[in-house]
Amino acid sequence: MTRLLELLINGLSLGAVYALIALGFVVIFKATEVVNFAHASLLLLGGYVTAVLHDDLGFVGALAVGIIAAAACGAFVEFILLRRARARRDVIAIATIGIDIVLTAELSRRLGTSVLALGDPWGDKVFQFGGITIAQTRIAALVVAAVLIAGFLAAFKYTPWGVSMRAVAEDSETAALMGIRLGRISMSAWCVAGALAAVAAVFIAAFPTPGLDRSTSLVALKAFPAAILGGLDSMTGALVGGLLIGLTESLVGGYQNDLTFLGRGLGDVAPYVVMIVILLVRPSGLFGTREVSRV
Repeated sequence: MTRLLELLINGLSLGAVYALIALGFVVIFKATEVVNFAHASLLLLGGYVTAVLHDDLGFVGALAVGIIAAAACGAFVEFILLRRARARRDVIAIATIGIDIVLTAELSRRLGTSVLALGDPWGDKVFQFGGITIAQTRIAALVVAAVLIAGFLAAFKYTPWGVSMRAVAEDSETAALMGIRLGRISMSAWCVAGALAAVAAVFIAAFPTPGLDRSTSLVALKAFPAAILGGLDSMTGALVGGLLIGLTESLVGGYQNDLTFLGRGLGDVAPYVVMIVILLVRPSGLFGTREVSRV
């Protein structure tokens, strides 16, 4: 039972971080109808800037610069692709793959074989209670992610920015006629997605993981199933999908030795298996909007 509780807490913490990343996918899709495959490189950029600057600026200052850098890079991608490129949304989505490859390759070149620490204040400290041992970074990740997600959802529902984005997601042409500036909403969505990715990078690379390296960006690929199975146009779906993926990965990885008959590395593929199973039942995702077609 102790082992199960540890895995559940770790799974919820990891799922909350995945939800932050998945929200980035969703907010861009709602604002622009583009699937941003460059999201992984934004996460790596935010983490890299934080890791490089934390000795000079301290953790909080370095994280602030990392968030700004990832948000600015997201805004630059939006300006180049969506403002200047005259192409269909699916073509733009494919172009983000190219941007992800270029940016990830450059950051990987800078990282080399190094594993960088981000200078977070929790370090390798653990929290013990009733025989349960949990890394403090996991608790911090759960708390920070919960606060950010709650704040984001509140802003999305009650602020003028949130109302404008919901209007654009519902009907962009009508929203433009009502005076909503589509370009401003689009760029803000990319900035928010980059900022959330930078925050997520801190907890992805913190203890008990070794640190930030070239493979850190691959974590964003695990958050992609969370956005898909929850529904790419649903904020609630991103939250639920992230938690489901985090719990699945934690439980399957924790009981890997009891599941050897299914093959090694099952924890790495389990998120995608869950995504496929759910999409077979609900192709639009758990909370996604079903497309209605007239026959």
